[in-house]
Amino acid sequence: MKWKDGKASEVMLAGLALFSLLVFYVAEHTAQLERQPHFDKKLQAAKLSLVAREAIKSYSQTLGIKVDIQNDPYRTGLIGQERTPITSDRGIVTSKILTTNPNYAAAFVDMLIKAKVKKGSTIAVGMTGSFPGWNISFLSACAALELKPIIMTSVGSSDWGANLPALTWLDMERVLNERGILSFKSAAASVGGGADNGRGLSPDGRELIVDAIRRNNVRLLDEATLENNILKRSALYDTLSKGQPIACYVNIGGGVASIGGSQNARLIPPGMTQHLAIKNFPVRAVIVRMAEHGIPVINLLQVEKIAERYDLPMEILEKEPEFGEGSLFFKNKYSITNTVILTVVLMVVLFVFIRIDVKHYFMKRTVSQQTKTEIA
Repeated sequence: MKWKDGKASEVMLAGLALFSLLVFYVAEHTAQLERQPHFDKKLQAAKLSLVAREAIKSYSQTLGIKVDIQNDPYRTGLIGQERTPITSDRGIVTSKILTTNPNYAAAFVDMLIKAKVKKGSTIAVGMTGSFPGWNISFLSACAALELKPIIMTSVGSSDWGANLPALTWLDMERVLNERGILSFKSAAASVGGGADNGRGLSPDGRELIVDAIRRNNVRLLDEATLENNILKRSALYDTLSKGQPIACYVNIGGGVASIGGSQNARLIPPGMTQHLAIKNFPVRAVIVRMAEHGIPVINLLQVEKIAERYDLPMEILEKEPEFGEGSLFFKNKYSITNTVILTVVLMVVLFVFIRIDVKHYFMKRTVSQQTKTEIA
């Protein structure tokens, strides 16, 4: 075979670049979508979460609650107001909107499976009214995996959560039960806020929350101190588990009795932790006590970090995410045969171009040495 002499031209190099791009394009577009592990359970949970969300929206309309499309652009009915008498803390509206995405249910399925829960496992859950979207998605994941959650709720909510006195999280929970969508119900509930007993709320606000607990027929947790509230919750989990081992503890939101406040929250990583590191936690909250007994914990609090980890939207999109879309459900799988063939073709073409350049370099060097010899 006779190789072409001379250096590769700019046109040839441009052609090589285009050919390389073509190879990568073909490789990318011959990939096929592959279902991810536990696809059916993830899809079931996400669909159930969407159905539950629509039920809450329908119920809120019967109460005459109007959707604020500026702060609830997906019209979910799960976004409250900035400040109400039962608002217990500051909150960011963007985070509250993001958590209405039903695909979080699939992420929670993934976390629970990684925590090694099994069908029929008993898990302990501490939630607040701050993230009703996450509450719904998590309970949907529990339903899909056929788990038995023991739920204790701090009813108070941060800004933009379930902070409407007529539509607290307990009211939403009741509606989902009555409509046969989710069968789980809080075993006990506290006012929430500072010390988990309403500190920081007005007397009217505390009374509104107690009224919500009573009208939903939920046991009231009303201890005088934070430590006593933590001890009471821990004891109730032991009693209500009826001798069954607790397979996992889940915290949703910033309930002080559940997670221990902002200082603890900075020390406990978001998502699933199989073995929580032993640290000098300022408060031995329920999540810490559970971890001390070797129980895996799931901490659902830092929305953006969890969104990034599971490739979920981290900003408000113009179009609402559809359930069942994204890498939680499908990922591209590349054909090994196609990849090998395309790689060999590209290597052959590259070798030809490198051979031309190498030969040109050595020929030029040889000619230069001969010239120098003749001059000498």
